[in-house]
Amino acid sequence: MKLRYGTFSYLPDLTDEEIAAQVRYALDRGWPVSIEYTDDPHPRNIYWDMWGLPLFDLAEPDGVLAQINECRATYPQHYVRVLAYDATLGRQSTAMSFLVQRPAEEPGFLLERQDGPDRTQRYSVTSYATTRPAGTRYAGE
Repeated sequence: MKLRYGTFSYLPDLTDEEIAAQVRYALDRGWPVSIEYTDDPHPRNIYWDMWGLPLFDLAEPDGVLAQINECRATYPQHYVRVLAYDATLGRQSTAMSFLVQRPAEEPGFLLERQDGPDRTQRYSVTSYATTRPAGTRYAGE
């Protein structure tokens, strides 16, 4: 199963040149960029670990790509994403988010259905990755 997460989730994985083009797009609009990683890709897990500090005052994507490559090298079996934040008054939210790395093997999710009163049904999603402790969720770490 391939996790669909972020802006370009239904496209093939981005190359470094394509990542640089998207980072340049964000920087040209004055959006600071940050890099985050996790080994728990649950859709409601919005609090990923931040790699370093947000990268303010950059004009070229080279610094961002260097940080992405350091994060990839440190966490080769984690999901890594790039976030661009739009601080415009009235907007102040994430403008763009996309994956730049995913583990070689993605465990997927378990969908559980619960039947309730009056024929209601509720669903919950559990990541197979969380069956092991944090830091050991993917083989080969």
